[in-house]
Parts: sequence; C-alpha cells; structure tokens
Amino acid sequence: MAPAAIQSKSPPSVTILDKDITVSENATQLSNSEEADPELKLPKRSSLVIILLANALLQQISFFIIVSSSNEYALHLGGTSTFSGVVIGIPTVFSGLTLIPLMKYDKGGYGLALNVSCAASISGMVLYGIAYKANWLYLILLGRITSGIGFAMWMYCKRFCSDPRIVGIRRRTTLASWLMVGNGVGMGLGPLFGGIFYKFVGFGKGTGDVWNGFTSPAWVLAGVWAAYWVAVRIWFEDVIGDPATKSRSENIELEEKAPVQLMENISYDDPVNASGTSYRHHTQPFPSTRPSRSPSPPNVPSDKLEIGQWASVICICWFAMASFFILGAWEANIPVYGSVNPHLDFTPFAAGNFLAVGALACFPFFILNLFLARRVQDRYTLMFGAGLGGAALVVFLILVSLDKTASGGSSNWISSQIGVGTVPAFFICWFAVALGFNVASTVTMSLLSKQLPPTVRWNGMSSVMVQYSNYLGRVTGAVWGGAGVSVGMSRYVGLEIAITGIGMALASSVWKHLKAKTG
Repeated sequence: MAPAAIQSKSPPSVTILDKDITVSENATQLSNSEEADPELKLPKRSSLVIILLANALLQQISFFIIVSSSNEYALHLGGTSTFSGVVIGIPTVFSGLTLIPLMKYDKGGYGLALNVSCAASISGMVLYGIAYKANWLYLILLGRITSGIGFAMWMYCKRFCSDPRIVGIRRRTTLASWLMVGNGVGMGLGPLFGGIFYKFVGFGKGTGDVWNGFTSPAWVLAGVWAAYWVAVRIWFEDVIGDPATKSRSENIELEEKAPVQLMENISYDDPVNASGTSYRHHTQPFPSTRPSRSPSPPNVPSDKLEIGQWASVICICWFAMASFFILGAWEANIPVYGSVNPHLDFTPFAAGNFLAVGALACFPFFILNLFLARRVQDRYTLMFGAGLGGAALVVFLILVSLDKTASGGSSNWISSQIGVGTVPAFFICWFAVALGFNVASTVTMSLLSKQLPPTVRWNGMSSVMVQYSNYLGRVTGAVWGGAGVSVGMSRYVGLEIAITGIGMALASSVWKHLKAKTG
C-alpha cells in the first residue's frame, strides 16, 4: 500500500513544479518586454542627431537666412521686389518636384536623400554667392532652385521620425516635437544671422565682389554644409533593407493591435477566457491548469483604410496645409505691412529682427512641448495650437479694424494707443500666431502615422501627403502674405480665420477617430 500512496501524491508535486517553471518563464518574458518595448523604440542616436541637424541647423536656416537681404540683393542686380519674392518661394516648388523621383530610387532608406541634399545645398549656395561677381540676376534664382532640390530632405526628416522600423508609436510625437524645435531655431536664427551678416559683417572690412553683405551668408552656409556632409558619411547609418527584418518591423504594431481587440470581446466571467487573459492583465497569480480551448489566433488587420481613417487623413492634411499657409503668409506680410504702416516703419533689417525675435520667443514653449508630448494626446495638442493661433488672428483682425492706417486712412487716438500700429501689439499677435500654428504643425505627421497602418509603404505615403500639404500652404501663403496690403488687411486676416475655422470644424467631426497613443 505504501508505494501506491506515494504514487498517488506525486502528480500534484509535479504540477506545482510546472507552475513554478511557467511563472518564472513568464516573469522573464515580461522583464525582457519592458526592456525592449517596441512602442518605445528609438533609432541610433548618431543617426537621429544627423537627421535633426538636417532639419534644424541646415534646412531651416538655409531657407530663411536670405530673407533679410534678398530684396536688396535683387534690386542691386537689376531685379524687383516681386522677383525677390519669387527667389524666396521658388525652392519649395522644386523641392516638391524632386520628391517623387527621389523616392523612386531611395529603396526605403535615407542615405541617398542626405547625399543629394548636401550636394544640392552646397551647389545652390555657391551659385547664390557668385551672382554678385557675375552681376547676373538670374543666377540667384538658379541658386535657390538648386537649393530647393536639397530641401526635399524636409520630407525625409518627417518620415525618419515616424518610420515604424526604427521609431515606436509612443516616440513619434516626441521626435516630431524635436523637429518643431528645429523649425523654431531656423525661423529665429535664419533671419537674425542674415541681418547680422548684411549689416555688420558683409560690408565691413575686407568686402568686395566675392565677400559682402549679400554673399557672405551663402559662403558661410556652403562651408557648414560641407562639414555636415563629412559628418553624414562618418556617423549616419541607413535603415537596413533586409526583407525579413523589414517584414517583422512593419507588422509589429499590426500584430499587437489584434490581441487588444480580442481582449475587448472576452468575457471575464468565463473561467476559460479569464485564464487566457491573465498574462496581459495580471489578474491571476498562476495560469489555469484545467484544459481549455484556446482562442484562435487573431487575424492581422488589413492595411486598407476605413471611412473614419480617410476622414482623419483629410483633417490632418488640412491642418498641415493651414499651419504653413498662415505662417508663410505672416512671414511674407510682416516686411511689407511693416514698411507701409507709418507707426511701424520697418526696414528690411528691422523686419528680419522682428521675425526672429518672435520665433525665438516661442522657443521655451517648444522645449516644454517635448515633455508634454509624452502625456498629452496629439488631438488635444492640435486643437490647442489651432485655437491659440485662431484667437490671435481674431485679435489681430480687431486691431486692424481699429487702425485706420492699415486701410490707407489717417491715424486716430485709439489706433495709436492700442491698435496694431504699436509694435508691442503687433509683436504679441505674431508671437501667438507663430506659437499656435507651429505647435499645431508638430503633431500632423506623428498623428497621421498613428492613424494609418504601420507599414513602410504607408509611412512613405503619409510623409508625402503631409509634406505636399506643407508645400501647398507655404507657397500659397507666401503669395497671399505679399498681397495682403493690396487686397486689404481685413480680408487678408479674414481668410486665415476662415481656414482655421474649417480645420477646427473638421477635427470636431472626426474627434473620436483622432484618438491615438501619446508619446
């Protein structure tokens, strides 16, 4: 009888041992998943710094640094102020034309775009610089066109910071916030450096046909681009194009969505289903030992978009266009309106500094947004930015209405005291517009990437959609800003308010669909 008793007691001890082993394995797996959470994935630091520099110190500064002196440069070479406006805006057009052929040969990577950007930017700056010596007006236009080819890197910067192969879903808004910091640096330092080179460096000691106030910014940036190109060749590591690795990284978010959807349909009153969910929700210390039928493996969701997703795409692209339309309009309008308003009386140097100080004043808030991005949903950030910018536009419209000089009339006491003719009031409006719509533009790419299937194909398509929306807004906004005084400042601001209102109405109608993970 003793052996039989021993045999009858042995199975429970084996079961307990199995339980202990299972719990230990589960704990190890949970620990490893916390250390390598795919939602928190980040690219290699050196490569990330290269991309952020491409957007911040180079792309944005290269675009804005000639704003302060381009009008005087064009006039010196026999051109007009209208031609100067074309010189400022033409890179955006050729940047958009470059994107499609460049994407055809980039093989899903970033190395080709970086090398093309460096080569085109150096060549463009050299052409812009030698136009003074050659005394040929159209050489500065050709230089900006060549630089525009390099500006195609803007889209690749956005795509890099939302690439599901290297960036987790909870890190995309944070990286997009870093891009916004770079935009603020470029908008602030570009016109500021351009004005400093024009007034204090270029026409000082040692000036001539090669180095002067018009050409010195181009020569300095050509040297910076050359040094940056060396850094790219040394430290940048492109995304590995291994098909197996790419396939796993593309589907990692699609696969993790399916269990979440499955959990929503499981009843916790069912002991069988409860045991199946104990690992994810930690509701039981040990998995159930009773035999049960496991739920069938969930199917990976399709990469086709539903109606709600298409509505979100339209809404986000509208905000991407609207933000850059309004920012571009103000950047182009401030020098023109500031020069015709007798209370402001802006020179090109003063207008450049006004733009720069307004953008730099936003910089601390851009840094704050880096920390808030991890805790605040993108849809709230989008609406806050649009609401702040829209409120500033309404205030500006009221001030313009009070300021009779804005429409060609004479000044009165009200306009001279609180109207837009006072520099502080004008500055506050510009600061709020710059802050609001820069914040709104931060989340367009990251939010769209969270709405679409996390594949390399959709990431590329979403990057193109946002970038072309930005291009459309920047080009049309620059034209509208230059025409603001001609059409009337009230009409000029009114259109911007209408565009903002349409965007907020779209966001309200698809509010539930805009919900996405933070970070």
